[in-house]
Amino acid sequence: MHEKYDRDIIELIRSMQGIDYINPEDIPGIDLYMDQVTTFMDEHLSSSKRFENDKILTKTMINNYSKNNLLPPSNKKKYSKEHMILLIFIYYFKNFLSINDIQGILEPMTEKFFQSKEGRNLTDVYQEIFQIQLENIDEEARDMIRKLRKANKAFADMEDSEERKLLSHFAFICSLSFDIWVKKTIIESMLDKNILHKED
Repeated sequence: MHEKYDRDIIELIRSMQGIDYINPEDIPGIDLYMDQVTTFMDEHLSSSKRFENDKILTKTMINNYSKNNLLPPSNKKKYSKEHMILLIFIYYFKNFLSINDIQGILEPMTEKFFQSKEGRNLTDVYQEIFQIQLENIDEEARDMIRKLRKANKAFADMEDSEERKLLSHFAFICSLSFDIWVKKTIIESMLDKNILHKED
């Protein structure tokens, strides 16, 4: 195993454990105007930007989400805590899912839990999912480190060289990419089979 290949990548993986999440209690309990919504999201998710000039959320995005039925209409141009929660889910989903697929995921959630007066509401749902993700983050980091070590054992017949380093890094990227593809395929298959809309 070639630990010298690992250091920078392991540091990147470990930095993921400190990634910004929007804590349930940090989401304002009062309705916000659009400018306040975009400012809040930008402040709380700034570390997830790839480039400094990237926008987490814009007015145009919010209007498009409403137009595509991902987000219920605002109330007199104000957005509730539950609107904010849906925007957080959209922010993560849009990185790897189509607008139609995001709609397929969020539509049953909105129908059953948006401003629900009985049983659970979207705030309760977000609280529980937030907790699951916190518990999963260390496991995800360990899994990536395992994949990195396997990639570094590949091409063992080669001498230590820049070529082997390149191939090891490529193998690691392929391993992560395959993992993403498999998970994305499962999500898409669940949507194609209408699993979220099925009743027991």
